[in-house]
This record gives sequence, structure tokens and C-alpha cells, in this order.
Amino acid sequence: MNPPPQTTRISTRSTVKKLCENPSASSKIPFRPRKIRKLTANFPVDNAIKSPQPSLTTIPKSLSTKSEIDLALNHLRTSDPLLATVISTHPPPKLSPCKSPFLSLSKSILFQQLATKAANSIYSRFISLCGNESNVLPNTVLSLTPQKLREIGVSARKASYLHDLCDKFSTGVLSGTSILTMDDETLFQMLTAVKGIGPWSVHMFMIFSLHRPDVLPVGDLGVRKGVQFLYGLKELPKPLQMEQICEKWRPYRSVGSWYMWRLVEAKTKGNGNAQSDEAEQNEGF
Repeated sequence: MNPPPQTTRISTRSTVKKLCENPSASSKIPFRPRKIRKLTANFPVDNAIKSPQPSLTTIPKSLSTKSEIDLALNHLRTSDPLLATVISTHPPPKLSPCKSPFLSLSKSILFQQLATKAANSIYSRFISLCGNESNVLPNTVLSLTPQKLREIGVSARKASYLHDLCDKFSTGVLSGTSILTMDDETLFQMLTAVKGIGPWSVHMFMIFSLHRPDVLPVGDLGVRKGVQFLYGLKELPKPLQMEQICEKWRPYRSVGSWYMWRLVEAKTKGNGNAQSDEAEQNEGF
């Protein structure tokens, strides 16, 4: 697709800037659930004994095939001419399979707030303790005492996070099957109830491990910078502004976000310190 005329670009940027001049209070929910999807039940997460069992109609689609990626790219090119120019200069996303939800979540906890090299070193020692990646299971990790975990560089706090995750799986609050079949909003609520797993970690897990198509990580610095670059904004957009600006990407905001990371990388090429949060993730696209 050829780039749109310059007048179209100016009009789009102008509209976005006007939108950002008078933002209302920040959104309390990091992303909106799709209108066609409803929760199967309302329940207090803290008191849940078993994961909710959604019906087949609530199982979310995933970016698991090239045809689905192609649909996403066609939608984004049509709905956002400025994003279309970014898509035309970068190859499409490539998917990597998720080995197991529990493994991915454990790895997310271990990598938090660490440089990539240090995190990889600790993760390698963690895998050795467990035996191999396929043996990273709730019962296995639960058998590792905080002292054993501290010996390989895992802090006491992260050890408690790992054990809380294990408890959630062991008691049936979470399971690999339920994680794969929960709708986005329920999954967000259930995972943020795990100690040490916050909104950003859940968004990265949903995008890179589960390949959910419509996740907008409004708190990710790289995505925010990308939106700022794309629309020529003077300041980083806030969460509610992000939702408003990126509404046109729905239902493929995950792919739009992926291109924001690529845009930031292109803009900051050669600056070794200018890495997006997503650069710390090594799963998914």
C-alpha cells in the first residue's frame, strides 16, 4: 500500500493532538473487553477455589497462523494510514509457540527488574535446579526452598512470588487449560491476583506467550514512545490517551503495539541504552 498524501498525515496528527490536549482521568482498566465477549461469572478472585470454566464461545482467538496475521495487517493498514507506513518498512511478526503457561509466568517473575544478561544467568541456574524446562512444574518449583532459590540469585521476594504462583496452580485457581480459555478481562483479573505479577507482566504474557490479538499495554514505555513518534506528539501519551488514540487498531492492538516497538527501535538505532521494555522479553513474536 502506498503512503497516504501528506495532507492526510497532517490531518491525522492534528486530530490526535487535539484529543490529547484535554484528557480525562486515567483509565482504571488497562484495556477494554470486547463488546461481543461477556464474562461467564462475577466472582471475588481472592475467594476463588477453582478457575472459572468459560463456555466454548468465550475462547479468544489467537495470532497463531499467518492468515490471522495477514488479517491483522490488512485491518491496520486500512484503519490507520500512518501505521501503514510503519508496516510497509518492517517484516510481519513471527510467532514462537508457548511451551507452557506456568513456565512462561515463572520466567516472567524471574526476569523482573533485571538486566537481560543477569536474568538469563539466573534463569539457566533455575532450569538446572528443576532438571529441564519441561520439568518446571508447580510441584517441582514448590519443592525448591527459598534458601535454594537464593543460592542461584533469586531474591527472597521473588521466591515468595514463585511459590504463590505454584499455590495458585496446585489448588486449581489457575491451570494451563483455564489460562488458555479465559477471556482477556478474566485472565487479567486472575493473573494480577498472583503476587508479583502486575499489569505490564500480564500484558506481555498475553501478547508474547498466548498471542492474544487485542492487547494494548498502555503502561509500556516502548509502546508509548512509538505512539508519540507516530503521531508527532510533544509528550508521552497517558493510559487513557493511548486507549483513545489506538482505538482504531481494535481488534488487533497487539500487532499495532508490536509495530510501535519496531518504530522505537528504528528511531533509536545505534543507541545501546534505548531499548523498549519488550526487548527484555524473549518469547512470542
